[in-house]
This record gives sequence, structure tokens and C-alpha cells, in this order.
Amino acid sequence: MQDNPRRGILLMVATTIIFAIQDGISRYLAGSYDIITIVAIRYWFFAIFVCAFSARKSGGFKQATATSQPWLQAGRGVLLVTQICVAILGFSQVGLVQFHAIFASYPLMVMALSVPFLGEIVGWRRWLAVGCGFAGVLVILQPGSAAFGSNAVIPLCAAILMATYGVLTRFAARRDNAMTSFFWTGVAGAVAITLVVPFFWHPPQGSDWWWMALLCITGASGHFCLISALDTTHASTIQPFAYLQLVFASTIGIVIFDDQLDRVLIIGSLMIVGSGLFALNRERRAKLSAPPGR
Repeated sequence: MQDNPRRGILLMVATTIIFAIQDGISRYLAGSYDIITIVAIRYWFFAIFVCAFSARKSGGFKQATATSQPWLQAGRGVLLVTQICVAILGFSQVGLVQFHAIFASYPLMVMALSVPFLGEIVGWRRWLAVGCGFAGVLVILQPGSAAFGSNAVIPLCAAILMATYGVLTRFAARRDNAMTSFFWTGVAGAVAITLVVPFFWHPPQGSDWWWMALLCITGASGHFCLISALDTTHASTIQPFAYLQLVFASTIGIVIFDDQLDRVLIIGSLMIVGSGLFALNRERRAKLSAPPGR
């Protein structure tokens, strides 16, 4: 792998912008169409992209599909497509700003879950960051207050699903390469959503097909930029910039959908993002100081 940090960071920033646009389009379409319909069309295109991308890589389909843990890989795909459905529901119910403010806590959840499920070691400073980040979530949710409602937990559910997916991905990576996991994510998710879409199908009308097409294009291009970023430099270099999606998605929510940004959201978001960045820095330093071969 080449190591070009500047190009990798630019590609990661582009990824966050594209995914933020995708979230905005998803929210717009969710106002007129069933979420299952939106996700199905998006995943069918994504599966085609994954197959085409895999075919062009060294080893082709044979290498991409080869795995000794098919149930784990298929489960990951089903989990991610479920998470996307919950996320789009969150966009429409609580808005992009509040959703992404809470969803930004999922890397901290991955860190916490990696201890019991992956046997990883997390120092007390990172546990403190996890606690601070979860406190930020509580600040935003305000449980027990008049501002708290059943819809408020939707972003939290989406974050938990994404964190679980992240842990399973790390577990799968012990025996499968990234291309195999990527292939199974797209194909298994497409199969799962296809099985349920007949019960919810509501075909787009008129110009909405163009929005659906743009949704598919942003999904594929976003994943392409993310893969390119990871191929260009180390994941630890670009991970902090993933938090920019909160900024870009919130901007779309405020400017286009008239989402509200209040002091509670700002304080909670700063606590979550600050904790995440601190934890990432501690993790990076821990890896650098670890003995060779570990």
C-alpha cells in the first residue's frame, strides 16, 4: 500500500461530503416513500457496484466470495442493511442534526464492545473517553425531560447496530480480507432487502427516479472514495476526519430541512466528538508503543 496522507485525507473528506449528501437525499425521499423501497433500490445498485468492483480486482469473484465463515459474513450484511433502514427512519423523525450528533458515538461503542467480544485491551483513559462520550449522548437525549420522546432513541439504536456491525467486521477480518467482507456486505444486504421489499414496494414516480438514481450514485461513489482512501494511507490517519460527516450532514439539515441547532446539541456533540478524537489518539499511541509483532 502506498502511503500518501494528504491524498488519503482529501479522499476521506470527499467521502464524508458524499455520504452527507446521500443522507439528505434519503431524508427527502423518506417523506414520500417507504423506507424499505428506498433502501432496496439503493442496495440493488450497491450490489451491482460491489460485483463489478470485485470482478476487476485480482482473483475476481472466486477470491471475493471465498470465506470459511459465510454465516458471519451474511449476518454482517443483514445487520448493515437493517442499520441503514433505522438510520433513514431517524433522519425523518429527529432530523439530520440530532441523528448524527448521537450517531457519532458509535466508534466509542465499538471500542467498548471490542473488550468482551474481541479480547482487546483498553486503558483507563480510553474508558474515560467512552464514559464522557456516553454522557454527551445523555445530554442530547435528556431522558426524563419533556424533550425526551420515543423517537429520540432511534439514533441510539442505529449507533448500537453500527457498533455491532463494526465489531463483527473486526472479527471477520481475522480470517477474511477486506475485499471479501465488502463483497458479502453488499450482496447479503441486497438479498435480505429483496426478500422483504414485495410487502412494502412503492415505486418512485416521475422526477423522483432521478433522486433515486442520485442516491445510488452517491452510495457507490462514497464507498469508492472510502476504499481509495484506505488504499492510499493508514486507517488511523484518516479516521479522525470521519467526524466531518456530522458537520456536513448537519449543515444540510439546517440549510435545507430547517433542523434546529440548540445549545444542548452543541454541548453534547462536542463531548461525543471530543471523546472520540481523544480515544482515537490514545489508540494510535498505544499501537505505536506496542512491541513489534503485536
